Amino acid sequence: MVHRAQLHSDSGFSTNMPKQNLNHEILAAALEGLEAQRARLDAHISQTRRLLGTHSQEPAAAAETPRPKRKMSAAARRRISIATRKRWAEHHRKQAAAAQKAKEPAVAAKTPRPKRKMSAAARKRISDATRKRWAEYRRKKEEAQAAPKKPAAKAPGKAAKATAKKIAAKGPQTAVAMAATAEGAPE
Repeated sequence: MVHRAQLHSDSGFSTNMPKQNLNHEILAAALEGLEAQRARLDAHISQTRRLLGTHSQEPAAAAETPRPKRKMSAAARRRISIATRKRWAEHHRKQAAAAQKAKEPAVAAKTPRPKRKMSAAARKRISDATRKRWAEYRRKKEEAQAAPKKPAAKAPGKAAKATAKKIAAKGPQTAVAMAATAEGAPE
């Protein structure tokens, strides 16, 4: 029997159970739960090993007695094989018949339409219109590249406003003369 002091010693083993409620019944219930958990884990481990194709390295549990492997006679295997082939042949025959039925009504209902033909005059009109559109596109593109880009007109800045104030302060005669000079008109 394990004492409480041993469960909580400095050996590194600890439980999540409180110290004061460890009595014989609780420990017995905990042991049963842990053993059930271990049995589930062992079952999962053995199933995973079986899926991997590796054999358990542990000996089989004493509770599990291995069943003797059942052997089937060659005649029984042959009968099963023939019956399986017969079932698959019937399955494939039904699928082929269903596919054939699905094709027949679709083919009968669908009538072929005559292929549409375009007259030579219509083809010529379409090609001329296309050439005209491309020529216009290229012309506009060349104009855009050839034309120098003009800077956008800016609103007068602080320096321009200050200059306008100075001119206005000198008098109306000076403002008119400077405006005329700016336009290129003789004084």
